Amino acid sequence: MQEHSKTIEKDADIQLAETINEAFATIKSELARVIIGQDEIIEQLLISLFARGHCLLIGVPGLAKTLLIRTLGEIINLQFSRIQFTPDLMPSDIIGTEILQEDRSTGQKAFKFIRGPIFANIILADEINRTPPKTQSALLEAMQEYRVTAAGHTSDLDLPFFVLATQNPIEQEGTYPLPEAQLDRFMFSLRLDYPTLEQEVDIVKRTTTDHRVELDPVLNKEDILRFQNLVRRVPVAENVVHYAVRLVTASRKGSKLADEKINEWIRWGAGPRASQYLILGAKVRAILHNRFTPELDDIRYLSLPVLRHRLVPSYSAEAEGVDVQTIIEHIISNILDKNSA
Repeated sequence: MQEHSKTIEKDADIQLAETINEAFATIKSELARVIIGQDEIIEQLLISLFARGHCLLIGVPGLAKTLLIRTLGEIINLQFSRIQFTPDLMPSDIIGTEILQEDRSTGQKAFKFIRGPIFANIILADEINRTPPKTQSALLEAMQEYRVTAAGHTSDLDLPFFVLATQNPIEQEGTYPLPEAQLDRFMFSLRLDYPTLEQEVDIVKRTTTDHRVELDPVLNKEDILRFQNLVRRVPVAENVVHYAVRLVTASRKGSKLADEKINEWIRWGAGPRASQYLILGAKVRAILHNRFTPELDDIRYLSLPVLRHRLVPSYSAEAEGVDVQTIIEHIISNILDKNSA
């Protein structure tokens, strides 16, 4: 009887995985009606959403970061909220605040908590690095615990809860670097590049007319929660888990796996959360590509978005022009794959 129930559960999981796989193709098709290019970014955004992660989008102004996130919110039919981060934004502007209200019938006064914009399913934290760290940290508890505390009261957030933060390059004026604790809460750090010449021609043609695209919702809240739960049940081979953990361990200066170059190039390596996100992301990517278990290539594919914001290069690496991508490629080709060959 127990074996029979396990078989039924497995069949249901496979059917759900196939449903999500079909929905993934439909979501990409709907997004393509508004967003030109950015196929890899779109896939990684969806991986983060289905893995219960959060995303940081980095790029200069004008690359449709906000449009991409708002459009995604429409397609997956979730409550969307945008918070424009500015230098004078306060934590209460995000979480909410208590106000004194009077009951007209009794004349009694009492405090009432007015919810802030964080009480939504998809949060667009627009230009998050335009506000000081004190206000940035207001997102910490929400991103990790899915709840917020204000005026001594703790309120649970509605699930699914997905934070997508956009960030202008740190080199620009009027920006504040995100604290390491805040950065580590993001599953992925994604960089948007300029469109190609052909893509920009299409963008200009589409956006200089009065034509409005009507989008069709593909998934709802219940669908996403079911898929997020399914991801936790996806089996992972031992060699894939070891590969992910060894990749993260090799990024730490002074570790047994770090070679001479890593010890020279790294000032600060990635923590255990990076290993967790590599495996969760690999599970989602496997399902989105019609596989029910992740492979080593999934880990390699996700290594840059997971580790990009978690590795701090040394001054020596910066002087040599060695960036984080080069460091990750070195770990994979010269430490992991070379030793396993």
